[in-house]
Amino acid sequence: MSATADGVVTAATAASELVERDPARVRPPRALDEVVVLDYGGQYSQLIARRVRECGVFSELLPHHLGAAEIARRKPKGLILSGGPASVYAPQAPRLESELLDLGVPVLGICYGMQLLAFELGGRVEAAEVGEFGRSELTVREPGRLLAGLPAEQTCWMSHRDTVLAPPPGFAALASSSESPVAALEDTERNVYGIQFHPEVVHTPYGQDILRRFLIDVCGCDTSWSPASIVDEQIERIRAQVADGRVICGLSGGVDSSVAALLVHRAVGDQLTCVFVDHGLMRKNEGQQVIHAFRDTFKVPLVAVDAEERFLARLRGVTDPETKRKAIGEEFIRVFEEEAGKLSGGTAAVRYLVQGTLYSDVIESGGGTGAATIKSHHNVGGLPQDLQFELVEPLRTLFKDEVRAVGAELGLPERLVWRQPFPGPGLAIRVVGGEATRERLDLLRDADHILQEEIRKAGLYRELWQSFCVLPDVRTVGVQGDERTYGNVVVIRAVTSDDAMTADWARLPYDLLETIASRMINELREVNRVVLDITSKPPGTIEWE
Repeated sequence: MSATADGVVTAATAASELVERDPARVRPPRALDEVVVLDYGGQYSQLIARRVRECGVFSELLPHHLGAAEIARRKPKGLILSGGPASVYAPQAPRLESELLDLGVPVLGICYGMQLLAFELGGRVEAAEVGEFGRSELTVREPGRLLAGLPAEQTCWMSHRDTVLAPPPGFAALASSSESPVAALEDTERNVYGIQFHPEVVHTPYGQDILRRFLIDVCGCDTSWSPASIVDEQIERIRAQVADGRVICGLSGGVDSSVAALLVHRAVGDQLTCVFVDHGLMRKNEGQQVIHAFRDTFKVPLVAVDAEERFLARLRGVTDPETKRKAIGEEFIRVFEEEAGKLSGGTAAVRYLVQGTLYSDVIESGGGTGAATIKSHHNVGGLPQDLQFELVEPLRTLFKDEVRAVGAELGLPERLVWRQPFPGPGLAIRVVGGEATRERLDLLRDADHILQEEIRKAGLYRELWQSFCVLPDVRTVGVQGDERTYGNVVVIRAVTSDDAMTADWARLPYDLLETIASRMINELREVNRVVLDITSKPPGTIEWE
């Protein structure tokens, strides 16, 4: 995703922000191989890194302009150049730093990455008469090393207007498609490879085989990396960062903060105190469930703070979504600061704050100069400038599914590991277009409780990435008991996704939707209409605010 005028966030700037804040934080566990993915602004750049990790090789997504010296410092086993929206022959197009080809490691270009290699090394790249978007038929004419063992005819996913008409000197053209005379190429002497199509998407059935061939056969990578393999490494890093300092953790009860808390507790024990802030913005009965799980089951030091009134006061009169998020994020920090002061009690001050920040949070919050902000996450874009803590963020480079794997490794119960994501600002950002008053929050809480009950009863909870209700500031006319009503609208939002970077609306059974709507209208007097959101991401986001 490139930072363009239409407001799409670039992963490159987010990755750059990660590196600038703490280069060591994003390094792979010691003794494990790494493949670097250089981001040229492609919408699938994050997915490339994920697919490499699925092959058992740690991958890091870095901005293409980071520099060969910084990349060499990581000692990668290979480089992958991502796709991107530019034309390689355009004056302002991202260029290929020639020193990257002198690092002595194999290079794979994907889409724009392949065109860039071809263009810089003397091939012919031009605008095609017809663009090639979506499914395309690929014909393998010479398998070479990269495509060996794959069918001669196969389906792939294309997304380009330019095409390679002739490979550079020394390169063999391996495959073609209807609009791409050179859809794959390689020079085994230089260990440089390129494919015009996207192997990382599910619409390319043999894509993972191609990536595995590059990683294992070409790069010689060891495939022992897994999300669970980072546990010991992260524990060591947490100990090195914190030493004998005291730590406070903002615990929401979601899988992210829960896994972050358990990692830190395993690293430093009772130096950690978790603070659960009941801000009055959670789902029904969640507060008591969180307190029971951590205080009673995991025996983690826990302070529960009843802060509903102060959060509602901060939200009074606030309707703008970004203002809501920033107000909630700042109030969280103020509560943490107060509790840290109480915990200090004349002894060493609490210096560190644990957060369950994920890679997708950083990307969506802008992550660096020039990046558009889709929405600020309370633990990234919502932090105040005068933050008094040093952040401990052990999950900052992990995707959600990887965090779940770490949680399972740490022994979190299944109901916590597979709990659907819940935004830090809570229900406040699901009261849309209006003020998050106690009355509207209670109504939304009751509607959401009905939805969750029926989703679980239907056995669909694990199949959905998220399912929740939205309460817009809209009233509609209805008829109940032969009388006119003027009630609230409840929106049902349910999506499927792998990592929240993209999402599709879930095709819930009609009978289930009917049951949910009937219960809401019959049990909640203030509701007279239920609607379904069928927007995918993009163009929408998962949350409404």
